[in-house]
Parts: sequence; C-alpha cells; structure tokens
Amino acid sequence: MIARLMSVIYCSAVLSGSISRTSGLQEHTDLLESKINQTNKSKQFDYMWLQDAPPTRGLLYPRESESREVRTLDGVWRFLQSDVNDPMQGVRDNWYKADLDKVKPTRPMPVPSSYNDISAEDKLRDHIGTVWYEKKFFVPHSWNMDQRIWLRFGSVHYAAVVWINGQKVMSHTIGHLPFESEITDQVKFGAENRLTLMCDNTLVNSTIPQGTVAEEESDEGKVMVQRYTFDFFNYAGIHRTVHLYTTPVVYIEDIKVLTDLTENHVGLVNYEVNVNGNEKTTVYYDPPIEPLYVHVQLRNKEGEIVAHSISKSILNGTIVVKDVMPWWPYLMNPEPGYLYTMEVYLHAVDESLLDVYRMKVGIRTLKWNNSTLLINDAPLYLRGFGKHEDSDIRGKGFDYALLTRDFNLLKWIGANAYRTSHYPYSEESMQFADEFGIMIIDECPGVNADIFEPLLLRNHKSSLEQLIHRDRNHASVIMWSIANEPRSSHPQADKYFKFLANYTKFLDPTRPITAALNVEAKKDKLAQYLDIISFNRYNAWYQNAGQLDMITKHVEEEAALWHETHNKTVIMTEYGADTYEGLHFLPAYIWSEDYQRYLLSKHFKAFDSLRSQKWFIGEFLWNFADFKTAQSFTRVGGNKKGVFTRQRQPKSAAYLLRQRYFSLALELDQCEVPKDVFNYIIHWQEKPPFVRDYDDL
Repeated sequence: MIARLMSVIYCSAVLSGSISRTSGLQEHTDLLESKINQTNKSKQFDYMWLQDAPPTRGLLYPRESESREVRTLDGVWRFLQSDVNDPMQGVRDNWYKADLDKVKPTRPMPVPSSYNDISAEDKLRDHIGTVWYEKKFFVPHSWNMDQRIWLRFGSVHYAAVVWINGQKVMSHTIGHLPFESEITDQVKFGAENRLTLMCDNTLVNSTIPQGTVAEEESDEGKVMVQRYTFDFFNYAGIHRTVHLYTTPVVYIEDIKVLTDLTENHVGLVNYEVNVNGNEKTTVYYDPPIEPLYVHVQLRNKEGEIVAHSISKSILNGTIVVKDVMPWWPYLMNPEPGYLYTMEVYLHAVDESLLDVYRMKVGIRTLKWNNSTLLINDAPLYLRGFGKHEDSDIRGKGFDYALLTRDFNLLKWIGANAYRTSHYPYSEESMQFADEFGIMIIDECPGVNADIFEPLLLRNHKSSLEQLIHRDRNHASVIMWSIANEPRSSHPQADKYFKFLANYTKFLDPTRPITAALNVEAKKDKLAQYLDIISFNRYNAWYQNAGQLDMITKHVEEEAALWHETHNKTVIMTEYGADTYEGLHFLPAYIWSEDYQRYLLSKHFKAFDSLRSQKWFIGEFLWNFADFKTAQSFTRVGGNKKGVFTRQRQPKSAAYLLRQRYFSLALELDQCEVPKDVFNYIIHWQEKPPFVRDYDDL
C-alpha cells in the first residue's frame, strides 16, 4: 500500500528538491518510508517535541492604496485530475512546463470553490491525491517599474505546489490558511503568463487534520480509500481568492496591533511595523532612503483624523485616542463593532513616501480569570454556534453572498459569537466579524488529533502559528482553540498538549486558550493547560438517544465536574440533535423538528442553572446550518444538526433559539429587542420577568 500512497510529504519534497522532477514511484516510496522511520526514531528524543516550525512572514491582506495595486485571478481555471494510482505523473512528466491541454483534455473549474461537487462524477467527488489547476493572466508594462509583484492564495486544501511559467515559486501545506510569494522575477511584463498549481488532498497521520489512506478491494480491483474520523466532508481545491498585487521595492511587510483602554475614555493602539526590501543588496538608492520612519494615523467612522504618531528608527509606537469609541460585541452596546481606520505611511529619510497600508482596528480590552471573561471590563456570556464553511455546489469555496447571508442570520437570531469549527475561516469572514461585532473562538485544524508524534506536533504548532499570525489584529477574536475533540485521554496527550499550549501562549499571551473536549473529565490530560475549558456532549443523542428526560441533570453535573476538577471557567461548545426539516412527530420523536426543539429547551434549563454560578460563561449549539459529511448510514445527506438548512432557511428550532438569545441579551445587557421576537398570542400571556411591556418590544 505504501508504494501507492500519495502524501503531502511529496509536495513539499518536490519544491525543496529532495525529489527530482524525474524521479519515479520508487523514489517517492523510499522518501516516504525514510520520513516514517525518521519520525519513529525521533520519538525517543524529547528535543524533537520542542522544535518549532519556522515563523511566517508578511501575509497582510491585499489592499489597494496610493502605492499598491490589487487584482484577483478568480474565475474559471483549467483543471486536470491525476490518476489516483500515479499521483506523481504530472511532476515526473513536467506538466507545469506547458499548457495542461497539451497533456490531456482539461475541464473548466471555478475558483474559488471545492472541485468535488462541480461535476456529476463520483470519481471526482471522492478523488484522492493530486489535481492540477492552470490560469493564464497578463501583467501590464506599468507594473515593471521599481516595484514587487506578489501572488497570494487565501487557501488551498490540503497541500499545494505553484509554478509560474514553468518555474517553481512556492509550496504550502495545511489547508484553510494563506500563503504567498514574490514572483517579480518569474512573470513576463506586457505578455501572457501561465500559473500552474498542483493540489493534494491526501491526509495522513502527520497532517492537520489527520487521516489514513487504505488500499481495498473493489469490483474493479484494488482502489485507494481515504479514511478520516472527523465529521465533515474533506473538500479540496482552491477554496479562497487568488490575489495578484504589487508593493514598492521597500514596503510594509507586516503590522502587529495591541489595544488597551484607560480611564477617562482614552484608548491606546500599540503598533509594530516590519519593513522589508531595504537591504543594501536589493537596490542602490541615491540619495539614500534610510533611516526610514513611519507616520501612523487613526480615522474614525466619519473619516476624521483623531490621533497620530511618528516613529523613527524603531518602527513601533503608541497612538493615544481621546474620547475613544470602544469595540463592543453585538447586543452589548448600541453601536457594536466600532472600527477605526489605521493608516500607516512609510517614509524615507528625505520624507518621500515609499508605501501606504490601511487596516481596520477595533479598540478593546480582554481579561480573564478562573471565574469570568471580561471585555472592556464587562463580563461576557457567549451564545452562538459551531459553524462550517459549507454550501451546495461550492463546498468550502468562498462566496460573498453566502458570507453576508450567514452574518445577517447571526444578527437575526441574536447570537454574539461562534467558533470556527474546525479550521480557520476566510479572512473576509474575520473582517465581517469585526464589523458586525460577532466574537470569534478561532480554532486551528487540529480536529480529532490522535497518534501523538513529533511530526504531528510540528505541523500542529505550525497551524497555530500561521493562524495567530493571520488573525492576531482582529478585535473579534477573543480566544484561540488549539484542538477539537482530541483523544486527550491518551498517555502521550499530556506532554503533547503541554508543549502545544505553552507554544500558543508564547505566540499570543493577550487571549485565553481553549479546546473543545469530549472525553470524561477525570480521564482528560489536556484541560489542565487551558485557560478556559470547553466541552462537547450530545445528551439524548449519542448518549441516551431519545431520552429527553436525561439532559438537564447530566449537563449540570458534567459542567460542574470540569469546573471543580480544574477551577476554571467552562463553556459548552457543542450540543444538539440531527433534524430532518419538515419531519414532525407528536409526541416528539428522534430526528423530528419537534425533538430538536425539546432537546434545546432541556439544555436551556441546565444553562440557566449553571449561569447563576458565574463560572459558566457560554452556550454554543451544534450547528448553525446543515453540512456535508463523508457517506455514512448515520447521515442523511450529511449532518443535519443545523437550526438552518444547508440552504440557510430556518427550521422551527431557529425561532426558539432566537427567543432564547435575545432574552439573554435583554436580561444581561438591556439591549433593544426586535418586535417580532415574541409573537403575540393572547392578552393574558405571562410576561418574562425582565420585560416591562410587550408594546416596547
């Protein structure tokens, strides 16, 4: 089997040169076996557990300015599917050196999208291994003037190798995260260019998330089958926007922002600016441009400059904002999601302008202890969802219409938070969360982690480093989730997660860390390293199915046990029931809409009891909307636990949840509630104790 296995190890090896472009199957097999043997041997050396992945650089979201131009390469690309039994053929035969149509007939493929559901063929939907993309584009002559050209992918799942005009320019592993490279020396100006990408969706024991590939017998002989334990479909392809953009030769490479609030309505924006391209070997400047300095200013929503700062030599400083408008979550303030525009101007020593970059900044504080989580010194109670990036036809492909619909539904239902289960979501979704005031528990792709080994830890840490680097400036991000449902009772889980938790806190000590746990509290070895404990449990579904009278007490007892064991705040991050829309039973019966409503109500009762004890700080329903999974007799077209269908239409439980979430907002933060949340029934209907008059709703 191993001789026919295509792993993402191969993708990175191709770019690094450890496999030649003409090497065959045996060379790949030898490399893979060598990697496995090396990993097994390394388990006896503790220092292997301590190795960090190299840090990412740059990756500012592409934005136009006076000094930058941005284009997208989204649209219809050419697409070619490799033979699952010979995934290396394309590299061995140099497919990237000429048009793919000269290799064999291609098909059109929309980018961004997952490729799985675009055709009507099960062989593409269930494909394992490599596929190839190609796009032709032009670079104008005007770009060939003392500037750099960059190619950036928002996400390719799972691994990718990229060529421009037959020259390798970059590779990346771990889906759902961006990667980029400068391609100034590879493009032809004023002429046609060819972009070729090889994507590999194979998951193995060392990938994040993990998977296995098995060789099994079929009616047509032996076939390769991808197995994984996580409960969502392993969509693959170019999932997010592909950007082509320019920067000056000397440019703003990165910006890090930390905010604070002081007394007397004063806000602080601490910034660090990294500049690149000013090495003496790059370009000769006459007169010289160094020492560089940055002028940073902040504009309010009306576009007025409210504060500024100038930093020389060391390009960091602090902006002081008087009469600050803090960033508040949705329903906690009449003006949630308040954002300033931060403008960073990079100047040469003679005051000439070199580069300009603008970004949105929310000013807020975040504090926590073993009994509460505070934003701007106000206690938080989180209510929301686990979600998925998933929709018909597109799969996990980014779509602005779908993104806007989802955030409008979050507002409609009264949620103030969600968890990016079980991988980083698009950068555009993070920008929406900032603007809408929706808080995010930002989760890396470490779902169902098992077989804890050094190579897995290295990739796990790399996924967190990339995630934190990408999202650290977002006011909406209030927590990092380092794993979902890991096998944390495993003997090696203790050491593994100790290193992982410490590494995450080293990367960002300004936010608490959590993980969604589903093992028994007394057997778990991970929670001791977390700041906030999150747990998943499906009472009356996976446990005691059909028993609606076995929910409330069990939830209360398990939450209390987690708190008593570790003396930390607790969130329930998953509960729910599969529900087939339109199915009704009286009395309530499993899979019906009626059953979902009753199950939610029983949990609400437990949550209210736990809320009174203060250390219980959040409830997250699984799931926001139905989503696709691998084929299984336990799934009717996918996971149906959503309160919205996959087409984003409400099931009856959505209305119940809406009343719950807005009632909590009214009770806790005295927010304004939409008039249609509580429908009129009869004049003597009992009023909630915290509502003065229904006419005011």
